[in-house]
Amino acid sequence: MKKTGAELAVFALEQIGVKYTFGIPGVHNIELYDELNNSKKIEPILVTHEGGASFMALGVSCTSNSIGTLMIVPAAGTTNAMSGIGEAFLDGIPMLIFSGGTRQDSGRHYQLHQLDQENLVKEVTKAFFRISSHNEIISTIYKAYDIATSGEPGPVFIEIPMEFQMFKGEVEQLTHYIKSYQNPVFDKKKIQAAAELLLQANNPGVYVGWGAAEAVTYTDRISNILGAPVCTTLQGKASFPADHPLHTGFGFGPNSIPASQKAFKNCDAMLAVGVRFSEIATGSFGVTVPENLVHIDINKEVFDKNYPTKIHIHADATEALKLLAETLEELSKNKAKDSSALAKLIKEEKEKYFKEWKQKPLKDKVSPGFFFEALTEFTDDETRFIVDDGKHTYLAAELLPVNRSRHFVSPTDFNCMGFCTPAAIGAKFMNPKSKVVGIVGDGGFLMTGMETLTAATYKKGVVYFVFHDGELGQISQFQKIPLKRKVATIIGNVNIKGIADATGASYFRMENDTEISQIIKKAFKEVEKDIPVIVDVNIDYSKKTMMTKGVVKVNLSRFSFKEKVRFISRAVKRHLFEK
Repeated sequence: MKKTGAELAVFALEQIGVKYTFGIPGVHNIELYDELNNSKKIEPILVTHEGGASFMALGVSCTSNSIGTLMIVPAAGTTNAMSGIGEAFLDGIPMLIFSGGTRQDSGRHYQLHQLDQENLVKEVTKAFFRISSHNEIISTIYKAYDIATSGEPGPVFIEIPMEFQMFKGEVEQLTHYIKSYQNPVFDKKKIQAAAELLLQANNPGVYVGWGAAEAVTYTDRISNILGAPVCTTLQGKASFPADHPLHTGFGFGPNSIPASQKAFKNCDAMLAVGVRFSEIATGSFGVTVPENLVHIDINKEVFDKNYPTKIHIHADATEALKLLAETLEELSKNKAKDSSALAKLIKEEKEKYFKEWKQKPLKDKVSPGFFFEALTEFTDDETRFIVDDGKHTYLAAELLPVNRSRHFVSPTDFNCMGFCTPAAIGAKFMNPKSKVVGIVGDGGFLMTGMETLTAATYKKGVVYFVFHDGELGQISQFQKIPLKRKVATIIGNVNIKGIADATGASYFRMENDTEISQIIKKAFKEVEKDIPVIVDVNIDYSKKTMMTKGVVKVNLSRFSFKEKVRFISRAVKRHLFEK
């Protein structure tokens, strides 16, 4: 039979369960868009910028079983989308990127958008494919999907030159997708050894990341048998329910809240699952990891990179934790360790810390403690929370309880500002019946805030809380502590309401603590009209998070005595004598 490449590509996308594509049509993908218009299973979504498209795709992949998919033009579209592609690559999120390609059959040079895209994207993708025949289109897309979703997930790039999109070619058959990837086979003797090591420990602890997001049931069983506290990475914040009595929070070092620091203080054996011990998660590598470290991950490259393991197990988290839970229960004869004292400590420390953020209600600002307390009251366990990169990220990490896996999404190791606004739209596309909340700083909002137009156009009711302080808050605070200066971190006086008016969003201004509940209530009522809502929050950033204090302390401790004296002296001098 004869089919155009566009027909073959869309057929394959339907088979792997793609629901939406995000991007902008151009001369090099116009045939793909025309064929998408014929599909009854896939809707092409027009965005304002390809960077927004890549973040929307992340929102899809992070909050659903579908894969986020880009449909972009080559060269300019690719470079625009690179931030979201890079975020997917370093954060381990599956994504498919489809780009048109310049004609390979014309013999012409200096074509529009002619660029070697393979070299361009090789550092931020798991694989790159350039189609060279009609007959390989379907099989290549299936292979790309397997690569993107297998092992440690990530983005895969497929370039389809125009001559294959436009013209018909002979194909043998339209094959249906069959998954070919198998999880790695792991050594079950290592599971036995890990169980014995953890049971022998006096104070075992559990540390989980995004890679353990689907294994909550087994993490729960393991924690209860061991009587062990459980902390998470930032990305994996929702990989263990916040309402579990042994949940301590994000991190376990100086960058974590007191409940975590105290629960893990004497940890003599650790089970780490789906984590990489990366810089943000460890507070600039400021954690103390016990010698008896059991590390489970789907990516064997992460073992022993920053902290040596006693036992490492290359396996899918769910499969390994299921067997580990069963082994622990068998060895312990289902006698769980008494963790009542630990649970009491965690509960008391959490309440005490949260109380610190709710001193006296402010009349001129919005206190983070009162804000997150009210936000929790007006949301539920099914709410999807999407944050950006900035000071608000760590406020949410410390003060916002989330009880459902994959219901908290943040940019992490790539750490790209501008993530929230479009990613929340992607999440809303896939979760139309759930509340979707975006929490973003004014700096991050300025980067991609115009994508609110996309939400309005497609009637996606996302509530955005823009923490508006007129600064790049996290960095300005890092500057202010040792330098007493704010260099290039003061934002222009932006009219957030003007952005709402321009994009068709509803707007509310939250001035102080007395307005928090009524404004949140109004925002969630308004969003029921299937329109985006922007809440301009006059946030108070004066109190530092544990992340900020912990990272400053950890990094200063690494300086030589001479440099430490120089930095402290400079800070003291500036704070005492400079206005």
